[in-house]
Formats: sequence, C-alpha cells, structure tokens
Amino acid sequence: MTVPETKAGARADHGRALRPHAEDAFADELKALAAADDRPRPARWLLSPWAVATYLLGGTLPDGTVITPKYVGPRRIVEVAVTTLATDRALLLLGVPGTAKTWVSEHLAAAVSGDSTLLVQGTAGTPEEAIRYGWNYARLLAHGPSRDALVPSPVMRAMADGMTARVEELTRIPADVQDTLITILSEKTLPIPELGQEQQAVRGFNLIATANDRDRGVNDLSSALRRRFNTVVLPLPATAEAEVDIVVRRVDQMGRSLDLPAAPDGFDEIRRVVTVFRELRDGVTADGRTKVKSPSGTLSTAEAISVVTGGLALAAHFGDGVLRSGDVAAGILGAVVRDPAADRVVWQEYLETVVRERDGWKDFYRACREVSG
Repeated sequence: MTVPETKAGARADHGRALRPHAEDAFADELKALAAADDRPRPARWLLSPWAVATYLLGGTLPDGTVITPKYVGPRRIVEVAVTTLATDRALLLLGVPGTAKTWVSEHLAAAVSGDSTLLVQGTAGTPEEAIRYGWNYARLLAHGPSRDALVPSPVMRAMADGMTARVEELTRIPADVQDTLITILSEKTLPIPELGQEQQAVRGFNLIATANDRDRGVNDLSSALRRRFNTVVLPLPATAEAEVDIVVRRVDQMGRSLDLPAAPDGFDEIRRVVTVFRELRDGVTADGRTKVKSPSGTLSTAEAISVVTGGLALAAHFGDGVLRSGDVAAGILGAVVRDPAADRVVWQEYLETVVRERDGWKDFYRACREVSG
C-alpha cells in the first residue's frame, strides 16, 4: 500500500484518515457555500468573508443545505477574526487551553484557502528553519546553494502561493525564533541571504497564530511582534447550555470517526461532566450558594469532550452501549487530579460537600467514590 504524497491524493483517500483535515471532512459544505456565495471575495479567497463566517457559525443556505456550526460562541468574535484575515494584518487567537483555538484556526484556513495543512507546530524546540526555510543537504553539498536545494517552510510556501499559514502554540516557540516572523509580517517578504534573493508574499497570504498564557514554559511575545497581530480572545463558553451543546456536537463527530455507536440516554451524564468542570473551574456551585476549591488543571471544554468520548468507548466496548456514571467517573478523576496531593484533597472535598448532597446524583457520587478509592 502506498502513502499518498499530494494534497489531491490525500483528499481522494481521506475516508481512511483517522482525523480528516477540515477541508476534506466538510468538503460538501464548502462546495455548497462556494456555489451560493455571490459576495465579493478577497484575492485568492475561496469564499467571501460572509461565507467564511457562515461556515464557522452555521446556517441554512437558500437551497436548503445546512451548514453545521464549527464554533459555538459570540458571532462578533468570528466576524472580527475573518475581517482581520481580509486585511494585511495577521491574526492571533488567544485563550486558555481548550477554547478551540486550533479548531478555529484550522477551519478558518480551510474556508479561506482550501488548505489547512500549511502548519508550524510550536514547541520549545522549534527551530528558525521551521518558519523560514531549510536546506536539502545532499543537493547543497553536491551543487551549492540554489533554489533547488532550498526546502521552504509552510510559511514560505504560503507566501509564494497566496495562502493562509498557521502557527500553533506561538508562545511555546523560543523568543528569538518567534521574532523571525517580524519581517515576514511587516515587510511581507522573507530574505534569502545565501542566494541574494527574497520571497515576497503574493496577495492572499496571511497568517493565523494561536497562543495561551496558562501553561508553563510560555515565552512572551515581544512588543514588536505583538503589534503585527490583531489579537482575538476566545472565551470559555458563557453558559452551561452552550458548553453542553459544544460537547455533544464534538463527541458525536468523534464518535462517528471512531465507529462508536451512538450512546442513547447519555445526555444526563454529559451535563453532569460539564457541571462538575464548570463548578470546579469557577470555584462556586451553579446555584452560587457554595464556594468550592479549584484544582490545578484548566478543566477546559476540550477535556470534557475527551472524558465523554472515553466514557462512550467504555460503554460501547465493555457495557451495554448506554453512557452511565461509571463510564465517565475515571475520566473525570484523571482530568481533575493532576497534582496527586493537592488536587485529590480538592476533589474529595467537592464530592462530599457538593456531589453527595445533590438530588439525583447518588449513582454519580458512588461511581466517583469507587474510582477515587
């Protein structure tokens, strides 16, 4: 079996991918939007800004095609993000872990450029070459510096083709490597001093970066680099209902991709998981009557999705297919107790003072007590 090497080949084979790229998974919606979109489009954009926002927020087209929401949150946030990309200013999606920054950046790139794969994943070890360019050393040694020996980064390729590049976890990249972006974003050019040349960005090029300031090992952006971005803060879901809706949608998508059967009557457990996460995150119960201690973890929506998905797998493979308290209890414990000493005390206190006394939560309390030892 051969591995597809081109984007076109990947699209033809995406049905076997564990996690298809956004432009592949939602190709039908993008095609329908493009057909119905009669509004002005910026240079090299596949859709107009209105259509891009509709793709992210969802809606129904005149022909009856339903566009599923990719992001559940304030509409103005998405509109500002899309408008930023329609200018020559880069976009920085900022928020605590689990606020869908990567998800939004991927779908924005898919809707704007039809390709979300021009990606630089930021880590503490990300080198300058990942943002600028590298070299094919076999060709370099055989023939010397030349364009043929140069290996363009995803950012350089986006500049040449007028596409949208993505940089994930920008604040995890060392500060001196971060600043490689300053010339690219301000001058819209990438010097290649070894060849006495430069790569100029063509119209349509832009960059989306994501960052959070909660994790350890964060490298603050220089003021010069921060000025090159328009920062859009992605908040945590404002209400429990909104968060439950997000979890239900994402769990359904992930369950189908993993061939898990739908879990009937699982809504109550999803609501419980979301309630527990929100109360521990906010430091107060939903009714505002009882203050609780918060653990060291973020307890994000993304973690709630993972807990429910794991519980769904347990129910499907080792239960009767119905999502129950025992299926999510272990996942909640793992998400809450990150620090074995301090977080375990917080969790035990929450169980005894809040969960134990809550009407209709006896089965949930027993399941959590069992896995908590």
